[in-house]
Amino acid sequence: MKIVVQRVKEASVSNENIENKIKKGYCLFVGVGKTSTEADILALAKKIVNARLFEDNDGKLNLNIQQVEGEILSISQFTLYADVRKGNRPGFSYSMPPEQANEYYEMFNDALRSYGINVLTGEFGTDMLVNIANDGPVTVIYESQDGKIV
Repeated sequence: MKIVVQRVKEASVSNENIENKIKKGYCLFVGVGKTSTEADILALAKKIVNARLFEDNDGKLNLNIQQVEGEILSISQFTLYADVRKGNRPGFSYSMPPEQANEYYEMFNDALRSYGINVLTGEFGTDMLVNIANDGPVTVIYESQDGKIV
């Protein structure tokens, strides 16, 4: 699994079916690969919840999302597994098939919620408009294989 974490002042996602918005927190772009496991879900949820990406009173990145009472906007992003080695059009053979990927995406969001964080989502498998006010900017990429952060 690969997840792009952006610290945001606010973020929103919308299409004809949904409109979700958060204030301070993280906007996550969540990619589920063919070899992703449930252990990856748990490892990444724990790592992201505990990541110290918010500034303390001294301006140092010492606070996690729970300490700042932040929210999460989680958006599925199969293009994180794009294969761009050949030609000019990306291939997506490394992405997990949609039905199973959606199941993993929902399990990941539930794992985040188990830490008491408000998690809103986009709509899996659809075109969406995403607006982000990146704070910092702070953008970090997390990846897990076989339940271990890599």
